[in-house]
Amino acid sequence: MAAKKSAGLDRRKVVAALLAERGDALVVTGLGSPTYDTFAAGDHDLNFYLWGGMGGAAMVGLGLALAQPKRRVLVITGDGEMLMGLGSLATIAVEAPKNLAIAVIDNGHYGETGMQRAHTGRGVDIAGMAKAAGFKSAKTVNTASDLKEWIAAFHRKPGPVFGDIKVSAEPAPMALPVRDGTAIKYRFRTALLGADAQK
Repeated sequence: MAAKKSAGLDRRKVVAALLAERGDALVVTGLGSPTYDTFAAGDHDLNFYLWGGMGGAAMVGLGLALAQPKRRVLVITGDGEMLMGLGSLATIAVEAPKNLAIAVIDNGHYGETGMQRAHTGRGVDIAGMAKAAGFKSAKTVNTASDLKEWIAAFHRKPGPVFGDIKVSAEPAPMALPVRDGTAIKYRFRTALLGADAQK
């Protein structure tokens, strides 16, 4: 089923805003469009692009947040990927990393499999699920002013912080970062830990 034009924020503008003042934050992206959006906003050595492992982005973010408690960690993923990894919300809430935020770029469709209507497009409230799991802050973001508030929370509020950011289902041009998982890993590790980490 083809996606119809839909209301919602522009996904590329949303991700650019999320990353505009990232500082030294570590960024993990879910597969597909969130990776393309993040790369389109500007490649960075501290971007960890996931090309597989659907459902695992939030848990990769949790691992980084626990290993690097002095760094902010931002997971940028999609609604389909987050729906596949709902159990991670409970684990993250129990671990309660103060430095972790999860931004779900939610177009209400399964973008990687043909734009079928997703559960979030049928009323499933994943911000409500995160809140019920025990996230310190969980919000549905519908407007530019909501987004501005959520970005401030990502930078200032103790986490874990969760945002279900409603975006249009209109497609954006594909922007592909390097697709070599080993190269991504080594680049990220060197940027985070220094060249000696490779020895």
